[in-house]
Parts: sequence; C-alpha cells; structure tokens
Amino acid sequence: MPNYNKVILMGNLTRDPEVKYTSGGTAIAKLGMAINRTWTNKEGQKQEETTFVDVDAFGRQAEVIGQYLKKGRPVMIEGRLKLDQWDDKQTGQKRSKLGVTLEGFQFLDSRGEGGGGGGGGQGYQSDAPAAGASSARRVRVRVRCGQHPRG
Repeated sequence: MPNYNKVILMGNLTRDPEVKYTSGGTAIAKLGMAINRTWTNKEGQKQEETTFVDVDAFGRQAEVIGQYLKKGRPVMIEGRLKLDQWDDKQTGQKRSKLGVTLEGFQFLDSRGEGGGGGGGGQGYQSDAPAAGASSARRVRVRVRCGQHPRG
C-alpha cells in the first residue's frame, strides 16, 4: 500500500527561531508556528481556533530561517509529520509529540521585521530529494535586497 506524508502550513511564528549547530557543523532551527482557523457554526456565530505546531529545519534552510525570520512573521512551510517519543525522566511515563520536519518554506511578507503582511514570495526549498522523489529537485532561493543567502 502506498504511503504519503506531506504537510503544507501557513501561519505566523510564535517565537524567534532557535538555531544551534551539531558537532559536525549542521545547523538545526527550531521554530513554532500558530495556524488560525475561522468558521461559522450552525447558529451563525464566528468561531476561531489556533493550532500550535513545532517545526524543525536542518542545514542551509535552518540558517536562512534564523537569519530572516522573527517572531510574528508569516510563513508557509512544506514538510513531513514526525512523531518524537521519549520517556519522561520525572514520571517515568512514555511521552510523544507530533511535529513537522521542514522540507521547504516561503516568506509571505516582504518586510524585514515581524508582523503581518502579505505578498512577498521569497522562498527556499531543500536540495535533498524527498522520499520517493527524483533527485532532479532544484534549490530555489530568492531573498530581498538582492542578497544571496549562500554567500
């Protein structure tokens, strides 16, 4: 039976991305997103809910995210679901958390600061092929002010 694990989310960052490096020099960025959903219930009242999602980015994408994204910035991400499991050291209970591993992202505003806005359209996709994808995937990078993030 075929399997497919793909997530596309649009929302705002809940905090500044936290970028760390492994001993091998690979960048890892941890970021939080808030995704809002609004609808009208049967009684005609407007309803709203917010879903909070943790996202992990690796390599060059993590570096670009750490450089250009800040709390409040709108962003669209593509990635895959990943289940993290561990034993709680205090209670001994098994714990788990569903998160997203980033495969590509798109800036949704053209400003260099946090906050709302739309338009823009700068994006970045991983040069690593997704599972089952062809290796012909290309890197696409566009950054405002004509600066190329690769150097």
